[in-house]
Amino acid sequence: MKVVILAGGRGTRISEESQIKPKPMVELDGNPILWHIMKIYSYYGYNEFIICCGYKGYMIKEYFYDYYMHRSDITFDFSNNNNMIIHNNVAEPWKVTVVDTGLNAQTGARIKRIQKYLDDEPFMLTYGDGVSDIDIKALVKFHKDHGKTITMTAIQPGGRFGVMDIGDDDKVNRFTEKNKEDGGWVNGGFMVLDQRIFDSLADDPDLIFERAPLEKAAREGELVAYKHSGFWQCMDTLRDRIMLEELIENKRAPWMKWDPDQNAGRL
Repeated sequence: MKVVILAGGRGTRISEESQIKPKPMVELDGNPILWHIMKIYSYYGYNEFIICCGYKGYMIKEYFYDYYMHRSDITFDFSNNNNMIIHNNVAEPWKVTVVDTGLNAQTGARIKRIQKYLDDEPFMLTYGDGVSDIDIKALVKFHKDHGKTITMTAIQPGGRFGVMDIGDDDKVNRFTEKNKEDGGWVNGGFMVLDQRIFDSLADDPDLIFERAPLEKAAREGELVAYKHSGFWQCMDTLRDRIMLEELIENKRAPWMKWDPDQNAGRL
């Protein structure tokens, strides 16, 4: 199952860095938050990624182009025909497809534009700015057990986000405005989608996935919520980034389940 990551936004709330790099390339502990998200999926054995780029997407392409070289120990022997010896590396078992999905395209259009890179099977989808200690395998099992078009991870971060009305059968009934902090469940990304979702998508740059397509799926009973009560945090602001950095520094970063030695050799 492939993992699609939406990484095309401008990240205006964390403008201190997003003026010079795309938001998914803003670093935590010396690695882009995009890398952290991919490591979450890789920990559970999902290693094929499709990155939906937009704003300054060339920087994401350059990051992966240089990834192997930057994470290896290398000897450059200029006395011997400029010979290069690679001693060891911290390579990942990843296959990464980086796609330019448009500078100003909305999320629905970005997803539609990577359809040709997907197999005829369900795929995972998340945003390029949020980390979590979610059990990805449990999420996938939940999706398969319910057999709906979309499974969305629901979290409870407080205000600032649109709230979902979730029934006793885990179906999402409707979305309400984000005008008060009532402890409601909200979209935390980390979704699983069947190919049927493309019946609701079009190559329209103004199509917002979180609006008409999700609302249609909810009306038709094709959207279910996987409730996650553990750790989840997006990196919207500089304050969010500082908090995430402090968790890493204090060795209390719940999403980092992998071997910490794999953080070595950072770009």
